[in-house]
Amino acid sequence: MPLYVVFMRRDHKIDMTQGALLPKILLFALPLMASSTLQLLFNAADIVVVGRFVGANALAGVGANSSLINLFVNIFLGLSIGANVVAAKYMGARKEELVSQTVHTAMLIALYGGIIILVLGFFIASPVLTAMGTPEEVLPLAVLYLRIYFCGMPAMLLYNFGASLLRAIGDTRRPLVYLFIAGVFNVALNLLFVIVFHMSVAGVALATVLSQCISTALVIRCLVRSEGSIRLILSRSTLVINSERFGEIFKIGIPAGLQGVVFSLSNILIQSSVNSFGAVAVAGNTAGSNIEGFIYTAMNASYQACVSFTSQNFGARKPDRILRVMLLCVACVFTTGIVLGYGAYFGGNTLLGLYSDSPEVIAVGMRRLKVILTTYFLCGIMEIPVGTLRGMGYGVVPMVISLLGACAFRIVWILTVFASVHTLESLYVSYPISWAITGTAQFIAAALAYIKYKKRITVDAV
Repeated sequence: MPLYVVFMRRDHKIDMTQGALLPKILLFALPLMASSTLQLLFNAADIVVVGRFVGANALAGVGANSSLINLFVNIFLGLSIGANVVAAKYMGARKEELVSQTVHTAMLIALYGGIIILVLGFFIASPVLTAMGTPEEVLPLAVLYLRIYFCGMPAMLLYNFGASLLRAIGDTRRPLVYLFIAGVFNVALNLLFVIVFHMSVAGVALATVLSQCISTALVIRCLVRSEGSIRLILSRSTLVINSERFGEIFKIGIPAGLQGVVFSLSNILIQSSVNSFGAVAVAGNTAGSNIEGFIYTAMNASYQACVSFTSQNFGARKPDRILRVMLLCVACVFTTGIVLGYGAYFGGNTLLGLYSDSPEVIAVGMRRLKVILTTYFLCGIMEIPVGTLRGMGYGVVPMVISLLGACAFRIVWILTVFASVHTLESLYVSYPISWAITGTAQFIAAALAYIKYKKRITVDAV
């Protein structure tokens, strides 16, 4: 089917088990890429506004929170991956009742999880940021931003789980529209609260929370009005946690979430190492890492496509399509990483200038971009076999490999190499080395899992 025909279709669903794969992967991945970029703009808008209209300390106060926020939310975002895998698997197997059970169980997990993070995060924000060595002039602003930000956690998780369920049926276009609407509100509210009402970091945090509520309301409205098994029915009889679906979501989601948590712990250690260089280094590192985030989310769309397409074809018992999905997603993520990574690096001074007009901050940001963006395609490639493994129901294996190959390696690197050569470059270079090591191990594991699965399908057919 020609690519332009696929993109012009009005049907929001994608049958991932039949037909040409590349056009459907692009149909799935491109809106998701745009959606992820818009979602990242929530935080980017915060950083740009405070950096340009308040100052470097406010910029650092917002940026110092990113690794800590990720620590709290990653466990539940891992569960959203589990929900996506389970729903897509049953969608591929045409088991609509089990898809419906997955939808209602997942949304309740999101609601309760968001409330837990809100309460816990609000009270431990100050002691944890202090323990991370956040500079004294930055600490009060960082704590204020974080506490307000955590108030939006229930909305944030509900949106991510809802969008994950829509991805299970191949719908990545409507979440894009919802995030665009919320993103416009976010930018407008940022400018209003900071420039007009002079609310500094409190204003950008409040703008983010309100924008998240808008995108959440839209995605819930979408699920409620949907037809078929993906429909969310807001009644006591259906809005319950099914123990079997809960267990399946946890089987995939908890390892994915724990992996994200440990990654965040290693990044907190890295953030603490950056903090030792002072507020200017924190601000420059914040701007640089925020630019990288846009490249990462673009590459991550191929990973998400790999998870959903693998899950549906796993449920439909089509191993040959699973292999083609992985190879096509590797090609997509490599192209994305090279084009966007090098493009952002060569335009780095201009991009960093959007976050701060301080030459010192921009110089620090370029030191990070030089190491990370020129090798960032390795990070994207590393995640594709993880998507294959998770789509086939393996949760623990990719987690263990990632924890050893990336997280443990970075921690050892910081305690040894960085301790001996105390420079930002020696800190940043731990990233590409860990991506190469971990990616190699993940591909070996995915190949072994695929061979085992194909043999089982062959035996069952006989």
